[in-house]
Order: sequence, then C-alpha cells, then structure tokens
Amino acid sequence: MAGLSFAAPVSATPGTQALIGEVYGGGGNTGATLTSDFIELTNVGATAAGLDGWSVQYLTTSPGSGSKWQVTPLSGAIAPGGRYLVAEAAGAGGTVPLPTADATGGIAMAAGSGTVALVRTTTVLTCLTAADCAADPSIADLVGYGSAAVRETAPAPAASNTTSVSRTGADTDDNSADFTAGVPTPTNGKGETAGGATPPTQAHIHDIQGTTRISPLKGRKVAGVTGIVTALRTFGSSRGFWMTDPRPDNDPRTSEGLFVFTGATTPKVSVGDAITASGLVSEYYQDDPNNSVHQSTTELTNPEWTVDSSGNPLPAPAVIAPDTVPDALAPQPGGNIEGLPLEPARYALDFWEAHEGEEVTIGDARVVGPTTAYGELYVTTKPDQRATGRGGTVYLGYDQANTGVLKVESLIPFAQRPFPAADTGDTLAGITTGPVEYDRYGGYTLMAAVLGEVKSGGIRREVTRRQRPDELAVATYNVENLSFMDDQDKFDRLAHGIVGNLASPDIVTLEEIQDNNGATGKGDGVVAADQTLQRFVDAIAAAGGPRYSWREIDPQDLTDGGQPGGNIRVGFLFNPARVSFVDRPGGDATTAVSVVRDHGRVHLSVSPGRVDPGNEAWTDSRKPLAGEFVFHGRRVFVIANHFNSKGGDQPVHGRYQPPTRSSEVQREKQAHVLRGFVDQLLAADRDANVVVAGDLNDYQFSPAVLALTERGALTDLIATLPPSERYSYVYEGNSQVLDHILVSAAPRRVDYDVVHINAEFADQASDHDPQIVRFRPGH
Repeated sequence: MAGLSFAAPVSATPGTQALIGEVYGGGGNTGATLTSDFIELTNVGATAAGLDGWSVQYLTTSPGSGSKWQVTPLSGAIAPGGRYLVAEAAGAGGTVPLPTADATGGIAMAAGSGTVALVRTTTVLTCLTAADCAADPSIADLVGYGSAAVRETAPAPAASNTTSVSRTGADTDDNSADFTAGVPTPTNGKGETAGGATPPTQAHIHDIQGTTRISPLKGRKVAGVTGIVTALRTFGSSRGFWMTDPRPDNDPRTSEGLFVFTGATTPKVSVGDAITASGLVSEYYQDDPNNSVHQSTTELTNPEWTVDSSGNPLPAPAVIAPDTVPDALAPQPGGNIEGLPLEPARYALDFWEAHEGEEVTIGDARVVGPTTAYGELYVTTKPDQRATGRGGTVYLGYDQANTGVLKVESLIPFAQRPFPAADTGDTLAGITTGPVEYDRYGGYTLMAAVLGEVKSGGIRREVTRRQRPDELAVATYNVENLSFMDDQDKFDRLAHGIVGNLASPDIVTLEEIQDNNGATGKGDGVVAADQTLQRFVDAIAAAGGPRYSWREIDPQDLTDGGQPGGNIRVGFLFNPARVSFVDRPGGDATTAVSVVRDHGRVHLSVSPGRVDPGNEAWTDSRKPLAGEFVFHGRRVFVIANHFNSKGGDQPVHGRYQPPTRSSEVQREKQAHVLRGFVDQLLAADRDANVVVAGDLNDYQFSPAVLALTERGALTDLIATLPPSERYSYVYEGNSQVLDHILVSAAPRRVDYDVVHINAEFADQASDHDPQIVRFRPGH
C-alpha cells in the first residue's frame, strides 16, 4: 500500500464545485492578528469553477423585516482544488495584512456570528429565514455561524476576533457538522498566505506537542509528520484518528501522540497504518478560546496524508499503575498554566498533558463514578486514594484532589457494543486501552479502543431504620426538577425512596419542585406547583406510605433560577398523623418571615414564610422556607434551603490554577443571611429546636457552610460522620457533599444517616442521595 495518497474527503455529492471554505469576521478587532475580515472560497471539482457574475453576500445574525444582505461581486475562476480569497472590511487593530485578495469588498462582518452566502448572481438576496434561503436557487452555498438564524440545518461554531470557521472537508448541508472554529488561514488563488507564502514546517509529533500545553507550532502548517495510526473515531461530528510516533525523543514532557481531525468525515485509514501527514496545527477548545477556562487539545486540522505501509505493530501504550500519576494536581501560579513548562513527574494534570494523544492502558480499575447518560464513567487508578466504604473516592478538601480519577469513554460504536452500565464500586475488569484526550466535562479522558468488562461490586441501595414513636424524623431530598409533566415512573421511584428507603419520615424538605408545567412553560406566568405536589403525595400513598400534606410558597415567575420556566422551589411534606404544621397566614413570595416572642413563647410571624426574600443574596436563587411544626407538644422550626448552584466556577482540571470559585461569593452571602435568621431564633429562645436542611450546593469545608456553623450555633451533621462517609452526590468521579442537615443544640439523641440510593448508581431517580435525622426535641 506504500505511496497511496489521501486527503480529508469532501462530500460525495456536493451541491456545487465552488463552496465557502472559511469565514472570518474579527479582522482589525481588539486582539486580532489579521487586519481584515475575509471570506475564502474553495473548488472541490475537477475543473475550474467560474465566478463571473457571482457574489458573496452577508446577513446579520438575527435579521428583522428591515434587514438587508450586503454584497461583494466576484469575477474570475477558482482552479480545481484551489482557493479564492475575498477581502472584506479592515479595522484599526491587527498587524498582519491578508495576502493579495482575488476580490475585495467592504463588508464589516461580525466576529462571533452571522451568515455568508455564495450567490450565482449579484442581485441582493431577499430571503431572511433559513427556510426561504434554502428554497432560493440562486444560492450556491451558505454558512451561518455562531447564533445565526439563517444557516444550513444548524449553525457552525461561533468565531471570534482570533478564530474563523473553516470547512472540515465535507458538504453535508449541515453547517454545524461541516465547519469548525480555529486559527484563520487566509489563502488566495496563488496559494499565498497571510504574511507571504510560507512553506510548511517539517515536524515530528513531539515538535508539535512541545513542552507546554500550547503547541509551539500553533497556527502553522506542518509536513512530514510520521506515525502509526493507533485509534479511530468514526462517529459524531468530531471524527478523526490518533497517530503515535514509534521513535520518541528523550524528553518526558513531549507527547508522541496526536489527534488528526477530519470533521464529520470518517477517515480512510486503518489502525496499524504508517502514515506521513501534513496540515495545520491547532489548539481546539470546546468553547470560545478567548474566554475558555478549560484546557485545549492539540490537533492537526485540514489534514492530508499518505499511507506508507499497513499492518504495523502499535507503539506500546503507557501502563498506568497506582503510583504512575502524581498525587499533586497542578502548579498553583494563581493564573493560566498553559505557558508553564510541563512537570509530568510532579503534577497529575501535567502528566496527562504529556501523554495527550498517546495510548495508555489500565487494568481492573474500580469504578468511582457511575455510567452517565452521555456514555461515560469514571475509574480510579489509585484504589487506596480516599476510598469510601462503597467503592467511591471521597472529596475532602480543596487541597485534596483525587488525582487517580480518570474518565473513560468508548471509541467502539454503540451499535456494535453499547456502553456498559456501571455503578460505583464495580470494576472495569481486564484491559482498557486508548488515547488520552482532554474534555471540558470531566477533564482528561481515556478514549477506549479496547474496553474492559464491567464486574459488579455488589452495592445495594441503602434502607434506613424507622423512627421510634418518640423520635421526630426529618429528611431532605433533592428530587431533581420534579414536574407534573414527568413520567409516572419518576414519581413512583421517588415515592419508593421516601417509603422504602427513608422509612416514611415525619417531615421532608424537598428541593427542585417545579411548577405544574415545568420547563415547558417559560415566561407563561404559571408558578403554582399544586398538581406536581399532589401527584407526588398520591404516589407516596400508593407506595404504602402515609398521606402526606405539603406546604410551600409559589415564587415569582422566572426569579429563582433553575431550568428556565420550571420555577423550582423548596417545600415541606409532613405526615399529619405524626406532626402538626402551625399555619400562620400572610406568607408569600415577597413577605419576609420574622421571629416573634409572645408571652414567653417564640413563634414565626408567618408559617410557612420565606427568609428575607428581598435580599440581593437570593437573586436568581431559591429563597429559604421556614416552617413551624409541633411534635409531642414541642415546637420545632425547620428551614428548607437550596442555595445557588456552582455554575460559573472554573473547573478543577482547567487551565487556571487554582480555579476561581466565583459562585461561592453568593452562597456565602446566602449563608450569612440564613445564619442571621437562625441567630434571631436562638436569641429569642436559646433552647429552640432548629433544623436547617437542604441542598446547600457546597462542601462541609466551604466558607458558606462554615459560616453556618461558626461559634457552634449549628452542627453540620455530615461532619460528624467518618471522613469516608461524607458524601451525598457524585460528580466527575468524586463522592462529595452538597446536601446538609444542620441542627441547633436543643435536639437530643440525634441519629443521622445519609441514605445512598441514587448518586452511586447508573440508574437514578435523582442525582442526589437523601439524608435523614432522628431526634427527640428538647424542652
């Protein structure tokens, strides 16, 4: 097979010889290198493509009835396989001019999103919707990028001041599949590029990968890149193959593996092929590279290659043993680590980056994060690292990263072998081998070309004991966006958890109860959740539990965060045969509950009542709900909570170290507001029975939770468990705490339990485990 030559294939049946090849609207903007916008055309045919009388036209992202296409006339022709460069508006920024353009216009295109059409006439287009433009026979090709309303099927990725969108080789009439964002590469009909014609750099893979996270050859064309094909990705919109140089250098910092990106086109190579490749070196981010907090993947894009021989043995993969990956996570410079020299013997993130694109192998790895809906699971390569009693890996501090955790996905098409369902504590038995790739969701990932078999670890869903007659049982449960619109199966499974696993608590604080039409009714004014709650209590009764009553307060529409339109809120279920709810009228979405001392007795001004709902700490977040209960003649104050989420925080495995946890600021404010209300209760009655429960969206060691427990006013019960049991949620393979029950000093004989029924299992009713506390109220 030596000497056979392949390029990344184009569509088998393209609509025209001339296609839009690249679009860049950031020229001359802040941070840009190029001084001008451009549109590049390409000819995929075997003969010259004439352009006389044709034009390229541009339309804004969200056209209205008064929007107009802007036109640049074309002339001449594109040689077979050639390029044609159309220069558009120049800006004040940038330092590098375009090569001599084949046509020139003055359209100032938006950097992030817009629509470009290649038109067979110079007549201004009139279509303003995707459907109308698809029906216009004068349009030869069209690309909408970013959030463009006019596009083929779905828009191409967003571009920026430093990135363009370029065709990956295919023409499937789906812009999202046919284009990718990357470094602008303007090329004219003579083959000249920005800054003049530059011959490709002859390079080995380790030259491309370099000794930092960013390739020293980023944005440059390379040639003579040799290696053995080790794995293929043959499905999805990010297809391609990995190659490894079997002749490594002596520098442990430089990876010998590289991903060759072919877009939506399946590459025509086989594992074991020895190839020589050329292309453009790119750093691929899964979001806007200018604002990304994630790491990049070094890739070879716009590739061409020759197959020199086939059936070659693969380079030996790196074997990952328990002591292979360093215990320290990453350097902590207080900023971006991309430019720092890699130290793979010292830091885990550096170790994986130094093996990016290379094959690694693991054997008999314990599953620490169950299979997700996205076909992925998490294992640990360090089985003794902070192990839980049920097979997970517990997260106990910002400075205690679990560097053994590794995500596993599969390169085997699911039609050929479905991704296995695994629970925490199972074993991925046998050998799992594949290249390493960075993913913004979960960090470094083993893309398995060889996938082990799942062997059950035997964990079962826990069942807590029933409360004694003189014990009050209070539970908390995040029911994950429960809406009246959900299937009955979800209600039934959650109900079974309440009855069968939690033994029918007397009081349950619920989080993520949605309104009656859930997220389907964004902005429709529907905020009531009575149908959702009625269906839930009916399911509990049908499961053999008590006929619960409920209390909640409807939020104002679209003010409390969560899924848009869902209007999630917290609420109470209670068993009226065991406990009484003290109803005090007047509580609504905006009325604040206060503490009232009357004839030596303390009570709430309204019950249920929201805690300081107008405070800016609760902006776009759930407001705590206080309720007054009576059990065996003793008053108990329960406060249900759901603090703001961690959305917006920088990832633990990202390019900024240490990561910024920006969402902590609001949660700490929320904790201080809540603590202030608890302090009012305890100031009025130091022996008050106070239970603070719910999804605080933070760890037991976080500033928010510590603000609730400082000076001993409240005890966080999760912190009373052995360290290996401190978790109620599993995220990216880490068993961790988000849910809490805190109690004041008055409750006696406190017995607390986290009941593991969801988070460790691939089959979940919710992504949270419930918790329960049993106690005898004081005084």
